[in-house]
Amino acid sequence: MTTIDPARTELQPSEPQPSRRSTGTRATRLVGIGCITAMGWLVAFGLGFSPADRDQKESVRILYVHVPTIWLAYLAFVVTAVSSGLYLFTKKQSLGWDRAAGASAEIGVAFVAVTLAVGSLWGRLTWGVFWQWDARLTTTALLFVTYIGYLAVRRLGGSHQQRAKRSAVLGMIAVIEIPLVHFSVKMWRSLHQEATVANLDGDTKMDGIMLFSLFVGVIAFTFLYVWLMLHRTRTMAMEDMLEDRGLDDALVARRAEAANQQNGAH
Repeated sequence: MTTIDPARTELQPSEPQPSRRSTGTRATRLVGIGCITAMGWLVAFGLGFSPADRDQKESVRILYVHVPTIWLAYLAFVVTAVSSGLYLFTKKQSLGWDRAAGASAEIGVAFVAVTLAVGSLWGRLTWGVFWQWDARLTTTALLFVTYIGYLAVRRLGGSHQQRAKRSAVLGMIAVIEIPLVHFSVKMWRSLHQEATVANLDGDTKMDGIMLFSLFVGVIAFTFLYVWLMLHRTRTMAMEDMLEDRGLDDALVARRAEAANQQNGAH
């Protein structure tokens, strides 16, 4: 008869064993607090402390959202491409890289949608219309549609590995559009203004509190990006686990059915 020693099974209070899950939750909460704080600063500076522009007047405040969202969308799509490459060209081919690529692409698409929405408001105030088939606007819309297509490809049938391989190839190709969008104002005649801060000649056309407000916007949306990435990658891992469990249950049921048929035949 086997006996169990209670002393070996009891948890010792003096030696706590923090789980990875609790550590990750704590980190996510800290990032969330940072995101809320930074967003509060963005609202304060964007709507309150920052002055109106000499030429654009009050519409300049839209840029404190418009510019950071497209910058973070670029970053998100670069993360998608890098994660796709790490999945394809490493021996382990971890699905974690595939989930990171997919989650980052979803966030990037959402940020581009915000960019286009607030950009159309800025265009209405500045150009008098919500949309022009301008080089920058058209290439940004093309980028948006391309990554919607990428997300659609991820939803096609097949195993997790098949999903990861086909989407990784597309994720590495689609990122090439980013330089096309960024340099479109120089490559073609464009109504859209050239880069105010991230330009090649290093001549920043914003100063003082307006530049600081833009910087706050970048920090705020960076926090938001990281917070969304943490949540979305976990959700995708759970979705994969549930799908695998459903497949395992189906295989067990099928094997049981086959066994019953064999027993009935005998």
